Amino acid sequence: MSRVEGGYAARDRERWVAEDPAHKRVDRDDFARDRARLIHSASLRRLSAKTQVVQPGSDDFIRNRLTHSLEVAQIGREFGAALGCDADVVDTACLAHDLGHPPFGHNGEAALDAVSAGIGGFEGNAQTLRVLTRLEAKRVRPDGRSAGLNLTRASLDATTKYPWQRSPGGVKFGVYAADLDVYQWFREGVPDGVRCLEAEVMDWSDDVAYSVHDVEDAIASGRVDPRALHSRDEMAVVYEVARTTYAPDLDTAALEASLERLLGTGTIPTTYTGSRADLAALKDMTSRLVGRFVLVVEQATRAKHGDGQLTRYAADLVVPDGVRAECSVLKAVAAHFVMFADERVSVMRGQRDVVAALAEAYQRDPTRLDVELRADFAGAGDDDERLRVVVDQVASLTDRRATALAREWDL
Repeated sequence: MSRVEGGYAARDRERWVAEDPAHKRVDRDDFARDRARLIHSASLRRLSAKTQVVQPGSDDFIRNRLTHSLEVAQIGREFGAALGCDADVVDTACLAHDLGHPPFGHNGEAALDAVSAGIGGFEGNAQTLRVLTRLEAKRVRPDGRSAGLNLTRASLDATTKYPWQRSPGGVKFGVYAADLDVYQWFREGVPDGVRCLEAEVMDWSDDVAYSVHDVEDAIASGRVDPRALHSRDEMAVVYEVARTTYAPDLDTAALEASLERLLGTGTIPTTYTGSRADLAALKDMTSRLVGRFVLVVEQATRAKHGDGQLTRYAADLVVPDGVRAECSVLKAVAAHFVMFADERVSVMRGQRDVVAALAEAYQRDPTRLDVELRADFAGAGDDDERLRVVVDQVASLTDRRATALAREWDL
């Protein structure tokens, strides 16, 4: 797609359903109103009880999906503003980016994908679009159907990390077939696969947040001994995880060099005892690494596109391979030592069993569905649509509620 001058056109502020003037605050900017709707949504509140890396409530320090989203928004808001993006558009995208994630994080996502394999599968980002444009209650279309939060074109586009439908054999995608109407509306004129700058800012802010914060959580909770990051033998396995999971185009030498650069900054501690001094050093590591990752990308993007306001399709975010490698190694540290740890295998298997059992229970007895989803189930035209409603229900559950329902229903 050809690039255009920076700035937000009038069409970027258009909404799927015309607003009732009686409900429109004239002293509120359209994009700020989008952000306010996100903050007051039930889906955002539920993220406080959804897994980021380990289950909420297992530790007083570690992050959950809500605190992670708030931190992504803080990074993205300042980062986007530095490039000339509207801070509220980026903030909205960052706050919304995980709304569609089901209980138990990516583990629950895999379980729901299996449950819905026959109807197009499940993907957290595609579910986010469904939440924003259909499942959250804020505005109703003229025909009585929900328009979700009725956000502007620019905000919806900025939340779309994967702007394409599922391809054969593909895993990541951003829209289900049933939601193509609104997707095609806010993506009008933009080819599949091309992301707006605000979506790229959101995506990099997410990568930065969870690569750095997940390592901080892992060290603070005792799941990772920081000496491991200084051990050639222990990191050899981590490089393989990084290469196969996060950066398949980078070789081991590039990943090794990236860790050497990070260690060379002096920010990564060699010990952690839980003292205030150690905690302060850990927090300092987090702040400095976040600043490093954002500044390198901001400078590279400016070097390519120059000064001035960069928005929408006026520029691409430039992420140099070196900083991408550094970020990938940190993500792999958390993955290897926490998410893929041996003691997690049986826990994760049990979580997937809970998700599958809940889906079966809702199908068997739709009266168990939440009230608004019972109406969707009753109005569904066929079994595929009814199953999608069941998936909507299970995806909305928090970790705590999913576990409690499974126990209550003896699943």
